[in-house]
Amino acid sequence: MTGPEEKTAPVMTDWNVKVPMRDGTRLAADVWRGAPGERRTTVLSRTPYNKNNDEHQERAAAYAARGYNFVDQDVRGRGDSEGSFEPWRTEGLDGYDTIEWIAAQDWSDGNVVTWGPSYLGWVQWLTAVEQPPHLAGMIVYVSPSNPFDDSPTGVPIPWELCWLRMLDGRVRQYVDLVDWPQVAWHLPLLTMDAHAGFRSEHWRKFLTTPITDREYWDPIRFQLRINQVTVPVLNITGWYDDVQRGSTENFRLLTGPGAPAGAREKQWMIIGPWDHRCTRTRERTLGTIDFGPGAETDLPALEREWLAWVLRREGAAPAPVRLFVMGDNAWRAEQEWPLARTRWTRYFLDSAGDAQTRHGGGVLRREDGDGARPAASSPPDAFTYDPADPVPFISDFASSSQIGGPDDYSAVEERPDVLVYTTPPLEADREVTGPVRLELFASSSAVDTDFTAKLLDVHPDGFSQRLCDSMVRARFRNGYREPESRLVPGQVTAFTIDMWSTSHVFKAGHRVRLEVSSSAFPKYDRNLNTGGDIATGTQMATAVNSVWHSSDYPSSLVLPEIPSGS
Repeated sequence: MTGPEEKTAPVMTDWNVKVPMRDGTRLAADVWRGAPGERRTTVLSRTPYNKNNDEHQERAAAYAARGYNFVDQDVRGRGDSEGSFEPWRTEGLDGYDTIEWIAAQDWSDGNVVTWGPSYLGWVQWLTAVEQPPHLAGMIVYVSPSNPFDDSPTGVPIPWELCWLRMLDGRVRQYVDLVDWPQVAWHLPLLTMDAHAGFRSEHWRKFLTTPITDREYWDPIRFQLRINQVTVPVLNITGWYDDVQRGSTENFRLLTGPGAPAGAREKQWMIIGPWDHRCTRTRERTLGTIDFGPGAETDLPALEREWLAWVLRREGAAPAPVRLFVMGDNAWRAEQEWPLARTRWTRYFLDSAGDAQTRHGGGVLRREDGDGARPAASSPPDAFTYDPADPVPFISDFASSSQIGGPDDYSAVEERPDVLVYTTPPLEADREVTGPVRLELFASSSAVDTDFTAKLLDVHPDGFSQRLCDSMVRARFRNGYREPESRLVPGQVTAFTIDMWSTSHVFKAGHRVRLEVSSSAFPKYDRNLNTGGDIATGTQMATAVNSVWHSSDYPSSLVLPEIPSGS
């Protein structure tokens, strides 16, 4: 995106303005605006993390200097705002009331654009589905999906407790001295907060309210009402954002066949080689992977260029989708998501029953390639999953700010409870761009267990680079709105694992790899294999889990391949 040369404008600031809500609660906001009597478009950010910090003030000042107002508000019950903080519960109506208050001020031209990452993105969606009349657009970074859709375990993931500790009280708490990976081992999950040294009523409410309780959860499941959003939206995320699926899913829902006609042409999405903190850092290196100079992107400038075009048709029209293709390390403009030219290609899992560890015999056989169909009869790959010794999920981060990156899983693949399926070295580059899924046929000796899946790029030196992953909990394999159903021990069951999305070129000489196991700890809580209550369970049982691959049970990895040169 390119736009006109930006000019600076006068800036005035009103601190801690009290904005009235419909129930009389007053929320505190800092207002950055132009000279008296000057009406401008306003950018609104609503945060639980304290509006009075350097990042927010720098962004506010930059917007104000370039001809916008910027309103930075503490959400209800946080910082200088009145009321009690209840995650998500009042954000929609409070956002509506704040937007309409802004539109009535003498420094407003009536147009309000919301901005923010993560929870601040969720706040925007909850507000937008209420359809405030003066909402003119949204800039949404790294937004989660509905509760539990991104982490389908039926309960909050262990790292969410760190987030709740951060929001304990009215001001942001320092959490770095707590050993959160160690806290995650505690059972039962319900009292994990006490093990971390505090009590969180939010944590306990989340854990004790069944995921099937529609009266409690549906009011904050904004994607159920997302087709009510008709304003322009700029979605920004990273391939290694640990809630990446929210951004791609929101974009898909508002551009797909079921989207309202007026919304489809107003959606944009940017995905870079970044993690969840991409509003703060956009360096070329993530972990040990250097994505080149193109990864260093001035996102605030892109925001303003997008706004200039959306609001005033200044500059060039931005492409609907802008992707950073890893491996080639280059940006590319696209018109839709997923890409219309995608070839959905199956990679069938195969072995002689010996796919345990990366040294085993697990193979991925590409459809119409090096083995078109699975063998008529093939022994399953079995492993023992012990919740007391779960497979580790690699993360260098000690808090909830980000979970995992392009890490090397070659050491993890030495474990006998990790099944590994790999292609031969590729003879030519192969691009995979879009949603990835595993269609798995599996059985267990337990009545409930988990299955995890991870896509990796194996470099010639053996570095096994994580690209994307996810899991399925057996009791929720048919979705949260269906009654829980136990597995029949030993019976083969079909599972589909949404492994999220990537855009990556596997270079010639590299190999495509799939890992399958039953744990990814502490990213997800451990399934104790008993079928008991997840929140209060403490008793563990080992499970013998098997992955099947034959003509009757054709387990396959489905990759969105992009034809070369297209």
